[in-house]
Amino acid sequence: MAPGLDYYRSSEPKETPVVQVITVDRSSSESSSTASESSDCLTLSPERPLRPGVYYNPRLDPKNFLDGPLSYDPATRLRQMLARPGIVIAPGICDGISARCALEAGFDCLYQSGAATTASRLGMPDLAIATLNDFVQSAQMVCGLSPTTPVIADADTGFGGTAMVARTVYQYARAGVAAMHIEDQVQTKRCGHLMGKQVVSREEFVTRIRAAVIARDSIPGGSNFVIIGRTDSAQVLGMDEAITRLQLAADAGADVCFIEGVKTSELLTKTVEALKPKPVLVNVISGGLTPSFTCKEAELYGAKIIIFSLVSCVAAVHGIRAAMRSLKKTGTDFSSAQGMDPKAFFEVMGLHDVVELDARAGGKAFELV
Repeated sequence: MAPGLDYYRSSEPKETPVVQVITVDRSSSESSSTASESSDCLTLSPERPLRPGVYYNPRLDPKNFLDGPLSYDPATRLRQMLARPGIVIAPGICDGISARCALEAGFDCLYQSGAATTASRLGMPDLAIATLNDFVQSAQMVCGLSPTTPVIADADTGFGGTAMVARTVYQYARAGVAAMHIEDQVQTKRCGHLMGKQVVSREEFVTRIRAAVIARDSIPGGSNFVIIGRTDSAQVLGMDEAITRLQLAADAGADVCFIEGVKTSELLTKTVEALKPKPVLVNVISGGLTPSFTCKEAELYGAKIIIFSLVSCVAAVHGIRAAMRSLKKTGTDFSSAQGMDPKAFFEVMGLHDVVELDARAGGKAFELV
């Protein structure tokens, strides 16, 4: 069996591995005889009975991440955070400066927003303009600033077919990213909080998720990289379809489910209940489709991860715009600097760490800075 495929179980033995994803009515009770009739089907996971075609990897079972100190590996650390009490809060970062500020503020998880990355790297809107290379290069830089801090990264639609989805997983994992989310929009996608979205079929969405999971499980040594399934279908096809798609993504192996554009707390709670025990991610953008839930509110409604995609780049626009207008009007940057001299700025960027490293290595280049 091909690497990564052996965690899918079919009720009928076949000469070649076949992955089946089956739509099921989760509101009805399931017969226990189905599993017992097939010797090829794992009979029970800690969460629920396994049906034919449902992914289950015992190595990645959440119970394996409940105890012990937090890992230095960011993907493992994120799985530990997901398995343990409390909501995971990940502010959206757009570049090295915003990442440094988030770390300085004490956040223990970061979110690399596709919209923010496109804006900061290209100065363009979130309309499927940035490429895999843009996203990976940004991720390499961000993950290098604090290698143990989990970074959740946007992967849009996977940048192509199944081969590109797999390539995205490999490159993100190699860059040090802890998790990525992949969505069901068409390739000419847009920000999830804009109008006019189009989505692919259920089958194509599930194929993307499955390709990502197979790629992750094919990484030598056993990767803990987290796969997040995201649906944008709520605004196109309705909430019931969105929940069904996330259920299918979970069956295909998604570790976390991401409902984009959920419009009320009641709908968020409904989504969480329908997807249990899978963790649910909610994306909060001020002025977007989702209400401005606080972290405590999102946790109360059952969300396990909350991201604030545009928190840094919107603040950057306001701050930089004000500074430029002040410079244009007054002819000086004195007021916008607010007393921050170059050394104080570089200290936010890790000046002390670089100087200390040089000194410990026996260097003398930065004895005076």
